[in-house]
Amino acid sequence: MSLITVQLGQCGNQIGYELFDVISNDFHSNGLCSRKENELYQAACKERFFDEAESGDFVSRAVLLDMEPKVISQTLSMAAHSGKWTYSKKSQFSQKQGSGNNWANGYYVHGPKHKDFIMNLVRKEAEKCDRLGGFLTIMSMAGGTGSGMGTFITECLRDVYPNSLLLNEVIWPFGTGEVIVQNYNSILTLSHLYQSSDALLVHENDIIHKVCSQRMNIKQISFRDVNQVIAHQLGSVFQPAYTADGASHYSRNPLGELMESLVPHPEFKMLGLRNIPQMSEHSLAYSTFTWHGLIKHLRQMLIANAKMDEGINWHVQLPSDIATGRNSLTAEAQFNKSVANLAIFRGKDIEGASPEGFRDPALYTSWLSPDDSCTIWKTPRAFNKYEKSATLMSNSQSLLKPLDSIVGKAWNMFASKAYVHQYTKYGIEEEDFLQSFSMLEQIISSYSTL
Repeated sequence: MSLITVQLGQCGNQIGYELFDVISNDFHSNGLCSRKENELYQAACKERFFDEAESGDFVSRAVLLDMEPKVISQTLSMAAHSGKWTYSKKSQFSQKQGSGNNWANGYYVHGPKHKDFIMNLVRKEAEKCDRLGGFLTIMSMAGGTGSGMGTFITECLRDVYPNSLLLNEVIWPFGTGEVIVQNYNSILTLSHLYQSSDALLVHENDIIHKVCSQRMNIKQISFRDVNQVIAHQLGSVFQPAYTADGASHYSRNPLGELMESLVPHPEFKMLGLRNIPQMSEHSLAYSTFTWHGLIKHLRQMLIANAKMDEGINWHVQLPSDIATGRNSLTAEAQFNKSVANLAIFRGKDIEGASPEGFRDPALYTSWLSPDDSCTIWKTPRAFNKYEKSATLMSNSQSLLKPLDSIVGKAWNMFASKAYVHQYTKYGIEEEDFLQSFSMLEQIISSYSTL
């Protein structure tokens, strides 16, 4: 089944480009596996992400949307110069005026004004798919177009394609602040998406910046460096994998199987992502990895709620680990409890990747069995230069702290009516803010009581 990627705003278009570039580069590598295996993998990848033009060129299954033309123009140009893939020039929309970093402007003004044209672009892209598996939207929460218009378009997709799955990739703003009203934009985005999306996959800018600095050894970190790390992590999930032991075909319904694995209840839709190893190409040339080591680190990252494999707090332990003497340490902090986890192992000697540590009942809430909470996907095909790599998608308490923080900051601003008039002039009411706060506080409560 094919996925249509909807790239929204400056951030969404830049990450979308990097995602297709990662996928294309991975497609054209040999994958360190047999020729037959590689051909199966490439066929599944192509159907998922690319249409083939009459010229034989790969054309991404994507719709590009922004209220300013500059980034889309740059994105189209970069793809055309890649020599491996391109965007369709008929699947993009831009205007001359942005949303002024105002969610209400994007949601109440630009979204409705351009709805018919945008949804027609989506329809044409959907008609190219033999089998439509769903939509992946990529958007930032901080600005106006990605957050406001992105939320509006998500709701339109839900109305027009009620039987298609919808996953929103949302970029969490830097804690130090990119935009003065980013907390308002964020709480409005999250509360509305929670009602229309099947799941929200979150990347935190602060965490990805640390990965660039501490794992990739990048001295002067650019937005493109951050976007490339996010794209690599997304590719590690959405590239083909075997979703059942002994399967002879790669998954034909990636979004469906992902949702089935990770979202068993509509009150729990917040997904996080961890991927190891990630390092510079220079360091990779001098590094070797074992499945035991990778999985041990990934498991502890989950337990201790570490977002990268450096500085993991090994003192945070599961009760079962302490009881069985698996570790002599004692529990010093509350561990990260999960609703569900999906572990994806890619690469050489995959038969040596034992996932049993992720099936420990102590990791999960009591209302689901570990068999229903833990899912494993595998492929002997290596991904993006890494001989072995492991990815963990989690529906867990890992986003509680950043969510609580952003709600608190937004509430402090709202209590003093700071900048509220900038939103009400576009049609939003104070009651809408209060409903958003109420919904997010309920989500915080639900995850807190796992």
